[in-house]
Amino acid sequence: MGQVDSWKKRSATSLSRLLPRLEERFCDHVDTVEWQGYLERINTHFPRLFQLLYQLYGKQYDFFYHLENILASATSMWLARSDDLKALDVMRQADPQWYQSNRMVGVMCYVDLFAGNLQGIRDRIPYLTELGITYLHLMPLFKCPEGDNDGGYAVSSYQEVNPALGTMEELSQLATELRQHGISLVLDFVFNHTSDEHEWAKRALAGNEEYQEYYRMYPNREQPNAFEKTVNSVFPDERPGCFTYKNKIRKWVWTTFCNYQWDLNYENPVVFSGMVEEMLFLANIGVEVLRLDAVAFLWKKLGTSCENLPEAHLLIQAFNTIVKIAAPAMAFKSEAIVHPDEVTRYISQEECPLSYNPQLMALLWDALAVRNVRLLSHGMSKRFTIPQDCAWVNYIRCHDDIGWAIADDDMRDLQINPYDHRKFLTEFFTGRFEGSFAKGLPFQEKPETGEARIAGTTASLCGLEKLTDENHRLEIDLAVRRILLLHGVILTIGGIPLLYLGDEIGTLNDYTYTDSPEKDGDSRWVHRSAFNDERALKRKDSSTVPGQIYLGLLKLIQIRQHNRAFSRGETEIIDTGNDCIFGYFRSQQEQNVLVLANFSDREQEIMAKQLRLLGMRKIFTDLVSGKTISAIQKLVLEPYQLVILL
Repeated sequence: MGQVDSWKKRSATSLSRLLPRLEERFCDHVDTVEWQGYLERINTHFPRLFQLLYQLYGKQYDFFYHLENILASATSMWLARSDDLKALDVMRQADPQWYQSNRMVGVMCYVDLFAGNLQGIRDRIPYLTELGITYLHLMPLFKCPEGDNDGGYAVSSYQEVNPALGTMEELSQLATELRQHGISLVLDFVFNHTSDEHEWAKRALAGNEEYQEYYRMYPNREQPNAFEKTVNSVFPDERPGCFTYKNKIRKWVWTTFCNYQWDLNYENPVVFSGMVEEMLFLANIGVEVLRLDAVAFLWKKLGTSCENLPEAHLLIQAFNTIVKIAAPAMAFKSEAIVHPDEVTRYISQEECPLSYNPQLMALLWDALAVRNVRLLSHGMSKRFTIPQDCAWVNYIRCHDDIGWAIADDDMRDLQINPYDHRKFLTEFFTGRFEGSFAKGLPFQEKPETGEARIAGTTASLCGLEKLTDENHRLEIDLAVRRILLLHGVILTIGGIPLLYLGDEIGTLNDYTYTDSPEKDGDSRWVHRSAFNDERALKRKDSSTVPGQIYLGLLKLIQIRQHNRAFSRGETEIIDTGNDCIFGYFRSQQEQNVLVLANFSDREQEIMAKQLRLLGMRKIFTDLVSGKTISAIQKLVLEPYQLVILL
């Protein structure tokens, strides 16, 4: 308690000195009422901000100079915020868990692949609204190097759109138009690193010592060697080590991911202050959700793995606190592809209220391969629960590969050998396992161990491509059922469902990526294909495969958006009494639904006794089929059938 009081006293003293300086500098430029509202947020959140920044930078001799600069920068960016966005700030403060609405349905895409450019995205807004989309994640669209750029994640400027896609003005207009249609714009904040063509990197490479301090640079191999004793290489086969030598300045630069992506040095408070401005610039464009890229790698400390360090969490919390002051309409989403136990440590109102759920993704594919939900039910029972004011972002696949992010302990709990099982999953989804329906490609495969991640579209991994190739028309229906089953789970289990655009029409793998020298060798491009307009034209024709997928998915989305149980309610994973059927209750106020998903290619049963033990009434309705079902007799689920019982 004494330490808390000490923090409060020190922050109050600092704020009493800073506020008059802020008022003198800024208050004449804004309405008095507006300014008072802003000051209320500062008074509320400054104590927390002070504590976080002091923990990070308090040993700096000029700490208070940097503190004032950070607060002044945030204030300046708030002043530049449009009236519409300030009004949105007020709305979101009144409804801080807006992202938990059952209306939330998300999609993601590359701008050029889905629509050519930003104007093309605007032209396709009717397509998005038709599908019921309220959350649009556009993959990296900022200026980046030509050629190798890690799919846009090597950012050269946070305030310039890639000229091939449009302009910053067009992006701002798009954000406004999306908001008018009830769609939240989501963008990436790549804040662990910049490209080597960023202005900071260019100045550092030119020999400017001030900007060399923006990155982690070393004059010889002594420090890099010391770090690499405990730091794992992210891509050991392709890019061993974590450092790249720059002959021009005769220094080793920390490059966690690629030699053209330079890790920022957050021990330097100037870097933090600079990235605050970049972050708030994106907020002022109209970004409502900011995906924080590579959160686990932000801080480096000798003798550690340099992943998931406490300081990384402090950094994110500090960024979050500044957002609460200057742009409270915007929420953070973490991208933490780490051990399942580490993922949840980034999820909180103080850090990231939204988070990807890579474990659910991996477990859904696992259940599909083994026709058994034991591991899925076990993993979700242990790790699906997060703070009530936060939400998962659930997905089947994304732009990236599918990694087997399943906890070894969970597998051992069920007497499953982790190494053997991951190898089986890789064999299955690359189509090497006899009887597999999948047609995917390995990514980052290790021939000596057989370990790999998986690339492929949802449709190809669910069997549609292989069955079409082999003309097994009678079995194509099963592939469609698998696609709808997976989507049905992410739409109903709790959180924001996120679809990859193209999956709603059953887009297949595109192998033409091998024709491009820039893409060849990266199998993930097999599932990053251009939007197939020909398939999209068939989306309302139920006699076609694209139509069956689209209309089936549209129905599931409508069920979600018309039932309160799928909003900010609770999720309870249950034992269905059948190892092939995944089940969970969703409840919100007086509405309760039971979702049952058959992951087998055969009919499966739940006995009437089990239904009654689960508390089901004698008569209930399946919202998917519209059928009335009685709990006094066994429930039979068809292959890959999903039912939503009300």
